[in-house]
Amino acid sequence: MSTALLEHRDDAGAKIGMWLFLLTELLLFGGLFVLYSVYRFRHPGEFHDGAMELNLILGSVNTLILLTSSFTMVLSIAFLRLVKRGASLLALAMTILLGLLFLVNKYFEWSAKINHGIFPNSPELLARSHGEILFFGLYYVMTGLHGLHVVIGVLLLSIVMVWMVRGKITPDRDIFLENAGLYWHLIDLIWIYLFPLFYLIT
Repeated sequence: MSTALLEHRDDAGAKIGMWLFLLTELLLFGGLFVLYSVYRFRHPGEFHDGAMELNLILGSVNTLILLTSSFTMVLSIAFLRLVKRGASLLALAMTILLGLLFLVNKYFEWSAKINHGIFPNSPELLARSHGEILFFGLYYVMTGLHGLHVVIGVLLLSIVMVWMVRGKITPDRDIFLENAGLYWHLIDLIWIYLFPLFYLIT
C-alpha cells in the first residue's frame, strides 16, 4: 500500500474524529442552551433585568473580534494551500492574538461584575430574585465554559503554529491546521448564540 494512500486514510480518520468531537461539544452547549431557554421562559422579567446589567459594548466588540478571527483562520488555511507559508503564519498569528484579545475583554467584563459584588454565591447576588440568580449563574457558567474553550483554542493554534515553523505542517500535510480551524470556528459559532441570548434578548 502506498504512503500517499496511508496518509489519505490517516487524514480522513483524523477529520472524522474531529467532527465527532465537535458533535459532543455541540451537545454540551446545546443542553445549556435548552436549560437557559427553560429558565428564561419561567423568569422573563428577571432575565430582562439581568441582561440590562451586562456590557453590550464589550459583548459586541468581542463578537466582532471572534468573527474577524474566523476570517483570519480561513486565510491561514487558504494561504498554506497556496504555498504562501509566511502569509499563512501571519494570519494564524493574528487569529491567536484576536483570541487573546477576546480573553482580555472578557476579563475586564467579569472583573467589573465581580467588583460590583455580582458573582455566584455573593451576598449581593443572593439578595436578588431567584430569576436573577439563575441568570447570572448561567451567565458565568456558559461564558466561562466558552472562555475555557477559547484558552484551549489559543493553545492549540499556538502548537500548530510551532509545527508549521518546524515544517511538520505543509500544504500536503495540513490536516492539523484544518482540524484546529474547525475547532476555532466552533468556538465562534457558540459565541454567536451566546451573544444574543445574554446581551441582545432583553
